[in-house]
Amino acid sequence: MKILFFGRGVVGTLYAWAFENAGHTVEFYVREGRKAQYGSHVNLEIWDARRSKKDRFFKEKWPIVTHEEIKENHDYDLIFMSVNPEQVSSVVKYLAPRVGNATVLFFNNFWQDPQSAVQPIPLTQIVCGFPGAGGGFEGNTLYGGLYKTVQFGTFESEPTKRDLEVRKLFVGAGFKIMVQKDPKSWLWNHFALNAAMEVEVLKSGSFEKVISSPEALVGIGRNMKEIIPVLKAKGSKLDVMTKVMSGLPPRVVGFLMSNVVFSPKSMTYALVAHNHTKVGYAVQEVISEARKHGIKVPRLYEVESLITE
Repeated sequence: MKILFFGRGVVGTLYAWAFENAGHTVEFYVREGRKAQYGSHVNLEIWDARRSKKDRFFKEKWPIVTHEEIKENHDYDLIFMSVNPEQVSSVVKYLAPRVGNATVLFFNNFWQDPQSAVQPIPLTQIVCGFPGAGGGFEGNTLYGGLYKTVQFGTFESEPTKRDLEVRKLFVGAGFKIMVQKDPKSWLWNHFALNAAMEVEVLKSGSFEKVISSPEALVGIGRNMKEIIPVLKAKGSKLDVMTKVMSGLPPRVVGFLMSNVVFSPKSMTYALVAHNHTKVGYAVQEVISEARKHGIKVPRLYEVESLITE
């Protein structure tokens, strides 16, 4: 399969590396001027949970192919989109006239209705999923990792032919597929968890400080409790993780995050510690939704002034 990755972001780069190793052709589209900036390779220092624990770490100089335009007569089978939620509308606007016959995989979060957010790209060419990967760039070095499981969902009664082709691509590269029956609610729940985390990042200044602080992790539990009424008002079902976080006392949630999820020696800790993504958008979107329904979210209001454009 010939795959174009939209942007040279963390998630796209990790899956591009995995797919190339599985025998596929991968290329990147980058904005004008970025080809020279990024150069012809990426330094990788990554963990790969598809492999046994003793063989998971890779360190290599990986050559990449980049382009600063997407031609309308391209021959890509798949266009891989993993962008920040606030970038979706501008990306869709640019890509819509250039899709051709390619399948477009949206592998990122949404707070809008996903089907509305991706128009005018034809819904018949859309596949929706969510990655199990993370990390961050420091200069031209990517410190990151891949989990074995990836999430997929369909908005039809049954998976489409394109859905099945993309899932086959991931399975062939050694990933395990988990299917979400209600992908819209699943994405909204995940977005809410991101917002709960972002509140603490805005307070402390970095992801690394949050996951290293038991008190900040307790704060995530408190933030989630505050956001749950917003999720319900939005029409979202609560997934298992959200129900657990809402049902347990925040200090228990914080303890579990500190000692299990973000244990200092865990892969999850290593990946999140290298995350340097700008935060605030998820918090602002949840605040806007809360105001729309007349729901008060005081813990989110506390950091609203810290959000920059």
